[in-house]
Amino acid sequence: MSFPDGFLWGTSTSAHQVEGGNVYNDSWLVEHLPSSPYAEVSGDACDHYHRYDADIALVAALGLGAYRCSLEWSRIEPEEGEFSTAALDHYRRVLDSCHAHGVTPMLTFHHFTSPRWIAMGGGWESARTADRFARFCERSMRHLGDLVPYACTLNEPNLGRLLHDVLGIPEPPPATQDRIVLFQNARSPRAAEVMRAAHLRAVDAIKGVRAETRVGLAVVMTAWEAEPGGEETMARLRGATEDEFLEGLAGDFIGVQTYTGMRVGPGGPIDPGPDAERTQMGYLFQPEALGHTIRRAAEVTGLPIFVTENGLGTDDDARRCEFISRALRSVEECLRDGLDVRGYFYWSLFDNFEWALGYRPTFGLVAVDRATQERTPKPSAQHLGAIARANGLG
Repeated sequence: MSFPDGFLWGTSTSAHQVEGGNVYNDSWLVEHLPSSPYAEVSGDACDHYHRYDADIALVAALGLGAYRCSLEWSRIEPEEGEFSTAALDHYRRVLDSCHAHGVTPMLTFHHFTSPRWIAMGGGWESARTADRFARFCERSMRHLGDLVPYACTLNEPNLGRLLHDVLGIPEPPPATQDRIVLFQNARSPRAAEVMRAAHLRAVDAIKGVRAETRVGLAVVMTAWEAEPGGEETMARLRGATEDEFLEGLAGDFIGVQTYTGMRVGPGGPIDPGPDAERTQMGYLFQPEALGHTIRRAAEVTGLPIFVTENGLGTDDDARRCEFISRALRSVEECLRDGLDVRGYFYWSLFDNFEWALGYRPTFGLVAVDRATQERTPKPSAQHLGAIARANGLG
């Protein structure tokens, strides 16, 4: 089966994970605290800030026609109300590079990191943050909008719920006396309310500048499976971590971000046991989870779907190739059943900074030498590129 004409084949990154030197945001601050939960600091990352043109040329050379990247809010508005034209010009050059190389950009306006002044002013539990974010989106679009065909407002506003309420990962204590809680750890009802408001206002702000830009929200989703007696527990967990962020969603599409699945019994998630294949992140190797979450997203939202993240953290690239093929088979099945899936973005282009885990997990299609910044495409990059060129698995 071939994929539809115009299907977007791409790969994803986020600014803080690849750019390097994002010294004005909350993550950089927390990384450098004596009590930091981070394994190491982001530092120069992949130096994508300076190497973006060659990196985007590499995306095109691999046969991929789309690139999802993000703005670094703290570069553009390092202090409240102080917008940097130089920073906006930089991101305009990035988007120009995409178009010059025949690569369709999808721009994410917030991928986890916030300016320090946002974090120290209540962060994502302050109602003012929604308005400030919408202002940032509007100002950025006025400078960049003619180059932005697709936009994501927020990346995974539901991640904190999944990490701490379902997986039971201990929530790190608030950083510094200002009680900084990073976006990806925010899980309170108040934070969810602010994030939903921020998305709604951002959609209006982006479309108010350029109505043609297609705007969506990127949500992390899990393939849930209830064991006998676990149906009620599963419905409760799924409702709190996913449905609350999907129902009544404003926008033109939903971005589905899926890595694995989870079985649930009456008491909660079930450990699959020591013989189950796990990734570097500790969760199950389960590429077919993607098809389940696409179906769920379509059912709840009724919106067109982009797979904005799907990938595997592994040091065995043959398993990455296997993961990609099987995940895409599940996408094919969704298309065959009439679901409106419009693109697939692999996470990630590079082996990059994976937040609290540092540089240990390797998700990339392209390896990066940390000493020299030399890029080396892996066989999985050629594998996905061949699928993209053929617009099908063959």
